Amino acid sequence: MTAPVIAVDTDEGRPAFGTNDVEALADDLLAILGPRGVTMLPRALQRAARDGSHMSPILSAQNLGTPDLVCYPRTVEAVSAVVRAAVARGVPVTTRGKGTGNYGQVIPRFGGLVLDMTSLTEIERVSDDVITAQAGARMINLEQTAWKRGSQLWMYPSTVQSTLGGFLAGGSAGTGTIVHGRNHQGFVESLDVVYGTEDAEVVHLDGAAAQPFVHTYGVAGVIVGASVRVEPLQEWRCVYASFGSHREAFDAALRVAAVDPLPRLLSADRAEVVDALPADPAFVPGRANVRGIVDVRALDEVAALLVDGGGRIEAVREGIAETVKLSTLSYNHPTWWLQKAQPHKWFHMECRGDALVTRLDEVEAVYEGGMLHLEAGHETMFGMLNGIYHDPQQVIDGVQALEELGVGVHSPHQWYVDLDAERVRALAEITDPRGLLNPGRWM
Repeated sequence: MTAPVIAVDTDEGRPAFGTNDVEALADDLLAILGPRGVTMLPRALQRAARDGSHMSPILSAQNLGTPDLVCYPRTVEAVSAVVRAAVARGVPVTTRGKGTGNYGQVIPRFGGLVLDMTSLTEIERVSDDVITAQAGARMINLEQTAWKRGSQLWMYPSTVQSTLGGFLAGGSAGTGTIVHGRNHQGFVESLDVVYGTEDAEVVHLDGAAAQPFVHTYGVAGVIVGASVRVEPLQEWRCVYASFGSHREAFDAALRVAAVDPLPRLLSADRAEVVDALPADPAFVPGRANVRGIVDVRALDEVAALLVDGGGRIEAVREGIAETVKLSTLSYNHPTWWLQKAQPHKWFHMECRGDALVTRLDEVEAVYEGGMLHLEAGHETMFGMLNGIYHDPQQVIDGVQALEELGVGVHSPHQWYVDLDAERVRALAEITDPRGLLNPGRWM
């Protein structure tokens, strides 16, 4: 079933609370966190009412919500105390990391409290198998810490400055997904979670018990810490190749995606998208591009596949700075650069399936101005299909056409829980019986 394409404003599930509840909660939080740990200043409220949903012309045209107050706990124990106080006052709580998500997941739909987790940054333990950190630790810092010990994260998102808690609650895929799938497919070894109850405390969940809380937008519990999987560090090379046409580039990317060892990341763009990316000698004006993070053991094979496919090797680079740089030009980031170069013109749809390559011309013809950004994924291809935006109905009309081509579609123009929603709702009814954790996330 296709995810909803257009977010529709609704009061369904709106918690009942008033100004007096918020003012009383503010007093409670002052006692818990001190005067620097809570604010109702307009600037802070405005910041907490924004995330990356500006990439969607549909979402950016709506007022998705504004908080009544924001707090900044500095310990996991303080998070429990904050949640207990909010539940006692009946005030909704929306948990926030860096706010880098693109679907409005961290915007407080019905006001209330925004729980900013970015002060919880401690990296607590690194072993051969896992790295354990608080929810506010940035993914780039986890990757750098792992590299220093000869390890690497199973995966990290293209927005490398996002937080661990944010990536687990609202993210999905990224560098490493080709090998390990998405972040709810074994990446998490354990979670520390605070439920939305009056006696809220930190609950430790291991293995299979932790998985149901991943990618739930924070509606079933506040993630305060996690252990995620690492593996031995591979010797990586960042390969850039240019092509005379994006058809050649995409065909070559499909072949490179199957080399052994598998690439850690593999992206491809047509020339018009490449021309919008940050200037780099490896990006040749007017030429399509394939770029990937590949194991040095597969470098010769990858280079041969790219050249045999009509490409020209433009650069081969190494080091963590280069791998991170390439990561930041993957997934929806090329769309962001395209929108920056030509404001108020483009929208995108998230797609998957090998039909993105095998039926490329038909896929790009679905939307006016269609231009596909391609990512190699776990056993399939992913893409961001960019089109010229006119109105919401135009976005809806293209979904059926894409599905008829064998393309799976996920809409980035909605704020709903979008992975196994009924299971998540049933879980939330147990862990958040009053429906105060990030409410308004149900279709």
